[in-house]
Amino acid sequence: MEKLVLFSVNDLAKVTNHRSGELKFGEKMLTVPKDVLPIDYLNNCEATFVLLGVPEDVGVRANLGRPGTASAWESAIKAIANIQHNRFCKGSQILVLGTLDVSEQMDQAKDLKFSNTDDRIKLSDLVTQIDKDLAHIISCIVKADKIPIVIGGGHNNSYGNIKGTALGLGKPINVVNFDAHSDFRILEGRHSGNGFSYAFEEGFLKKYFIFGLHENYTSKNVLDTLKKLENRIDFNTYDEIGIRKEKNFTAELIKALDFIKSEPFGIEIDLDALPNIPSSAMTFSGFSVEDVRHFINHFGKHKNARYIHICEGAPDLGDEKNSHLIGKLIGYLVTDFIKSKREVCTTNGKN
Repeated sequence: MEKLVLFSVNDLAKVTNHRSGELKFGEKMLTVPKDVLPIDYLNNCEATFVLLGVPEDVGVRANLGRPGTASAWESAIKAIANIQHNRFCKGSQILVLGTLDVSEQMDQAKDLKFSNTDDRIKLSDLVTQIDKDLAHIISCIVKADKIPIVIGGGHNNSYGNIKGTALGLGKPINVVNFDAHSDFRILEGRHSGNGFSYAFEEGFLKKYFIFGLHENYTSKNVLDTLKKLENRIDFNTYDEIGIRKEKNFTAELIKALDFIKSEPFGIEIDLDALPNIPSSAMTFSGFSVEDVRHFINHFGKHKNARYIHICEGAPDLGDEKNSHLIGKLIGYLVTDFIKSKREVCTTNGKN
């Protein structure tokens, strides 16, 4: 795992605000000790969940989006480290592995322009490099029988999560995606809008459910493609559920889980589906934070849920005085996922 930047115990201490009489996640979460190979520690540590950051916005740039998603990891780890370690959720269940080293790709991407055809090809090539490195790390986590919690970055990283999990398990997986967009666009070179279509085309994604598509931002071509693949891809729209009330939110959760639960599956959360959350494709209309928390609990508690990916948050695009709020939101979603696996937490998280 040469493309892994390990998160050390000193790094954890720097982001943890110690307070007398309180015990924070940052005082209990695990990190890979010095002089121990990450793969060996993965295979032998007691943590169930592995926290991995992908601090990039190359895929967003390659998709004509607004850069800024690279800043989510720093905000998130600061918030997660300061969650209270208590009987409801225990930091000792988490190994903070570190971040994918995307420094080279980020440096090469910063001056490339989407409007330039040659630059667009270069951006897609950089995304492909990230795909390869992320898939390798995810496969190592899954082979160690751990559950990845991935914080992006752009939604291009869905591909690496899917491929890595499929390789780790030795078979294709299913996915449920809480998103305003399908990210199932044409295979025109990798970017944040086609991670699922590439994973599907290459045989790593078996069945796919998109939860809460925004009708105004889903093209006819994509809808036609989804229709042709309806035996393996299903979806609902936010407009059907939240506006016209033609479908019930809870009933749709049950339907979506029924569609994917027969095989190991991933949970993808795109923060641009939530109103007023700084992201590359920010919206003013959509599901609430409470809705996505309910969503995560519903899917996370199933035995076949094998990873969660939270992406597209961009603190750099928000109010400078409140940039920490994206991290706080991600912290809620991370702990909701862990709490949904309460039986696992109760068994292993005793301290």
